[in-house]
Amino acid sequence: MISQRSIRHCLTASFASAVLLLGTQASAADAVVYTSNNVQTIDTAMDIARKQASDLSIQKVTSGTGALMKRIEAEAANPLGDVVWGAGFGTMAAFKQNFQPYASPEMKDLDERFIGPDNLWAGSNVHVMIIMVNDKQLKGMEAPTRWADLFDPQWKGKLIVGDPGTSGSTYDQMYGLYQLFGQDGFDKLVANADVSRSSAQVYKSVANGEYAVGITMEYAAYAYIAGGQKEVRIVYPEEGAFVAPEAVAIIKNPKNGDQAAQQLYDVLLSKAVQEAELTDNFRRPSRADIDVAALTELPNLKDIKVEATDPLKAAAEYDTIIGAWKKALDKAGK
Repeated sequence: MISQRSIRHCLTASFASAVLLLGTQASAADAVVYTSNNVQTIDTAMDIARKQASDLSIQKVTSGTGALMKRIEAEAANPLGDVVWGAGFGTMAAFKQNFQPYASPEMKDLDERFIGPDNLWAGSNVHVMIIMVNDKQLKGMEAPTRWADLFDPQWKGKLIVGDPGTSGSTYDQMYGLYQLFGQDGFDKLVANADVSRSSAQVYKSVANGEYAVGITMEYAAYAYIAGGQKEVRIVYPEEGAFVAPEAVAIIKNPKNGDQAAQQLYDVLLSKAVQEAELTDNFRRPSRADIDVAALTELPNLKDIKVEATDPLKAAAEYDTIIGAWKKALDKAGK
């Protein structure tokens, strides 16, 4: 079974929530964006859009990524949206037949790693997968500096991770770990870790002092650091952090036409939006012309050791990774 089918099967269950949105069509809108981003991220972009494209009236339709992808598929004969924003590259690949290519002028400033095949989508921001540490909970232990450190039994009961079967961000993390360490790495990690079905619970639990360490996203951990929690810090593992971009794409045959869709697409990739998302919401930009270190206390991506992962290959290996994860859970009796 190929991964696209696996991803599509997993996302089908969320289609019911998309049906609830079918009545929220506003045909008078100049552009309709389907997005799974949170309210703060959306509001930041829309504030910039009102300034950059004052002639463009934008309607937002929000739901989970799976629900939105299934909605776009269901509407293929008569699209009701123009742009989709916020899905990972693997998910985009699973539904690639629903998007149309666009070579945005903004793409010249994007890191080449964050441009989708045939210009079908582009990265609007980038998640860096890291180890989040609460120093107060180390109790004299040395903080981990490598992914492999988390395999030490000393972290049993002190480590929390998400579930790759229920969380896209956790899947990106675990795919990277499997690429480095295989089944043995999964077995050792799961033996030590408490596993949460909610990826948000990971960073919340570490910040609250319920766990000493967790595997999570850079922006989520940094929000606590920026908020003044001195005991919280980010470890970029010595083997290399994993990078997972999120995408923006034009829906095939967009409801309000190519011009409106392209205008909105350009705004979402613009330097103004990506800088604002970084300073307001700590979303790392996909653009190479933004000095992250000058605007935040985060390093620039070029100064982080990155373990290269291919999001399209990660999607293709979904069944293998989830199978290995379940095997590790069974072995640990979890």
